[in-house]
Amino acid sequence: MSPITVSRALRKPGAVSPELRQRIDAAVHKLAYVPNLAASRLASSRSHSVGVIVPTLYNVIFAEYLSALHDVFLDSGFHVVVVNSRYSADEEEQAIRTLLGQHVEAIIIVGVDHTAMARRHLLQSKVPVIETFELTDDPIDINIGLSQSRAGYDATKFLIDLGHRRIGFVVGNLDVRAAARLSGYQQAMNEAGLSYEGLLAQKPQHSCIALGSSIMGDLVEHGNIPEALFCIDDNLALGALMKCCQLGLRIGEEISILGFHDLEFAALASPSLSTVATYRHELGKLAAETVIKLISGNASRMSKQIDLGYEIIARQSTGKKQR
Repeated sequence: MSPITVSRALRKPGAVSPELRQRIDAAVHKLAYVPNLAASRLASSRSHSVGVIVPTLYNVIFAEYLSALHDVFLDSGFHVVVVNSRYSADEEEQAIRTLLGQHVEAIIIVGVDHTAMARRHLLQSKVPVIETFELTDDPIDINIGLSQSRAGYDATKFLIDLGHRRIGFVVGNLDVRAAARLSGYQQAMNEAGLSYEGLLAQKPQHSCIALGSSIMGDLVEHGNIPEALFCIDDNLALGALMKCCQLGLRIGEEISILGFHDLEFAALASPSLSTVATYRHELGKLAAETVIKLISGNASRMSKQIDLGYEIIARQSTGKKQR
């Protein structure tokens, strides 16, 4: 078969018939063939790669997001280059330079807060840029996400409306999205005339179940048990819930616990965990589909900002304040 047919099959497997693709795959396997991407880029002036910058590979929410990105891009013949910025603005800036130096055809980045130079690089690159997980009034190109501060406000208001007044806020590392949720929490508490003095519980560590249990243990040890807890994510919330169960506290009665993200275990916990559902898989899928439309020139009417929103899911871990 012709070289162009083989090239097409390697770049876009769905562009050729299954029978032809099987023959090519068999030849690739027999020869242990590895495409020369550098030569391909020189010949076509395209890299067929997309850069993705995430703040950590530790958190499962980004794993779901990356999985959706990979599903869309690989089916469309694009390679995904993932870089971990480790919650560092300087490392994010370096990652942007590195990816642009590799001539990626688009950059998808978690967050909207960048250094001045990083923003300048992205603006001057002329490649599609998708900022995700947060919303901004000044997107570089396309912005897809949710309002983290509004989600924090609504989550706190949900607990206030249940009659709770002493509402704690539990967090590990205070990254920009956690800080935005904290701001929403503080706004809701202030509007309700409630004090949060002594109710902010933080340990600057990676968020995990053990950390949530440790923080809850500290609150109990110091005799500072809130009526309700808004945890920055479901990992901390599950840890706090487990510690409360160990201590004999009745979840949903003596104390309400609310998480964030609606991870798989939230509905399966005992008692089940109330949480704020966010749509990571949908976000990744939409970001990838948007890039493909932008590269192909089919996004002339696309909105600059897409708000995916969130949903508060009430389960057994939250209940009305007992009088």
